Amino acid sequence: MIKTKRVYDEVEKDDGIRVLVDRLWPRGIKKEEVKIDLWLKEVAPSIELRKWFSHEPSRWKEFCKRYKEELRMDEEKKIALSELTKIATRKKLTLIYSAKDKEHNNAVVLKKLLENLLK
Repeated sequence: MIKTKRVYDEVEKDDGIRVLVDRLWPRGIKKEEVKIDLWLKEVAPSIELRKWFSHEPSRWKEFCKRYKEELRMDEEKKIALSELTKIATRKKLTLIYSAKDKEHNNAVVLKKLLENLLK
């Protein structure tokens, strides 16, 4: 089971392994306050793609396309994605993100991609 959750949301028992998938540390939270098992910033979108997207819903489809391309082409991202896949095959996985928009963020893309890889 894979789910997504904002870093600001309450931790639940069924979260399983909690992995922060943002490149930048979430604003307003100290590292010791965040309940995560792993910070896998290598799997996050590139700085350029993140800035271009700027969480504009009108750019969502193109963002998904570009982000998937990055995950396919960038060696560091491929390794990080492989690590997420291994975790998801063994345990419950919660992809943690800080974006306000719960429908248009990189964790949503990663969740769909991982679910397809695990079929």
